[in-house]
Amino acid sequence: MKVKRIGRSQQRLIFLAAIVAIYSAFVIHLNFLQGPAVWDEIHYWETSLLFSDRLIPSSDNFAQYSELSTPLPFVAFGALEYLFGQGIAAGRWLNLLLSIVVVFIIGWPGKHKTGLSLVCLVGLFTFQPYLWLSGRLYTEMVACFWVLIGMVSYVRNRHLLSSVAFILAIAARQYMIAFPAAIALCEFTALFTHGLRYLRSASLADHWRWIAPLIAVLSIFGWFYLFQGVASESALAKPGTPDVQRSAWALSPGGAIHFLAAVGAYIVIPEFFLFQPLARLRQWRQQWQKIALIAVGLLLYIGMFPPVLEGLGKIAGFAGDLSQYNLSMLFFFSLSLLACIRFSNVSLMSAIFLVHAVLMMKAYPWDKYVLPALLVFWYLKSLGLEERFRPRIVGSGRETGDRRQEKGDRGQHVANLRN
Repeated sequence: MKVKRIGRSQQRLIFLAAIVAIYSAFVIHLNFLQGPAVWDEIHYWETSLLFSDRLIPSSDNFAQYSELSTPLPFVAFGALEYLFGQGIAAGRWLNLLLSIVVVFIIGWPGKHKTGLSLVCLVGLFTFQPYLWLSGRLYTEMVACFWVLIGMVSYVRNRHLLSSVAFILAIAARQYMIAFPAAIALCEFTALFTHGLRYLRSASLADHWRWIAPLIAVLSIFGWFYLFQGVASESALAKPGTPDVQRSAWALSPGGAIHFLAAVGAYIVIPEFFLFQPLARLRQWRQQWQKIALIAVGLLLYIGMFPPVLEGLGKIAGFAGDLSQYNLSMLFFFSLSLLACIRFSNVSLMSAIFLVHAVLMMKAYPWDKYVLPALLVFWYLKSLGLEERFRPRIVGSGRETGDRRQEKGDRGQHVANLRN
């Protein structure tokens, strides 16, 4: 890619022109977001109206709540209806605005970017559901926005703000817990690697890096208490509720393969073609023994826990259309193998995908569930941090606590970690 050779001001002009063109065409195509509700929008709008009688929801509002996900987006959509009375379009415009903010975070050629942020933006838009969800009354955009804000705050060493953002993300969709959980795991491991003595003598600032995301993780128990379970009783009682979600302890191990296949299809393949594919092939050829071991392990897993040939999105649809069951399994194996190979090195992204895949054992297979991880990946890629174990950048005009810490004797231990 030759984007680096274009000046930053020219990159910004290209960015603004592209975004204005894409979103203008999109809004016009959707009749300025005024069309009737489609698919899940129908019951999502009905749920939003439960929270439209006041700005601060009451216990009565939650008593009638019957969605499987946590309610923050519906509270926001209901508040917009209470304030402006514009119907379903107001919530759609909120999602569109959040989508544009996400695009700016990932694609804007800022001073910390690698010079390839525009290419990362292309990678984002190869995931077709992203733009579609931007103009509909779905809950993903609210959750993904707060996940990305949490990640931006984390890499800028703003751990309190990051924790709050992740708490709000979990309040929008439960599975967003994967991101603070992965961060807490990496940060605690970074300290624990030096031994118990260093762990006990580490400063509060050192521990805060894993305690802050852990607090966000623990916020899920507040929702468990409110719902008296993983979701509201009325939502779990609906006829269409997947069996794996009806019981707190039920798992569908094949769901992890579906998620990894989505990572392979929507992240690994676009990145491969956008960023030096020949160099990636040479790297994989040199690691053939490692790749062989990964393939054997993945094959054994799929043999024991095959992915189900159902779900929503193109992956399940294509696999279901194949004439033979073995071809369907080969399709899932190939895509998930790409994901496992690409993220086989230890990094924050590999930890995110691992935790995320485990959580997807509790979800009905759906391509769109890869969206938050996809956004985080392209954001870190735009900063050149996607391979790091503890991603961080220098804050505006001053050094982060990590950078100052690394200059001291104690920080030298952390500086020697693989990051």
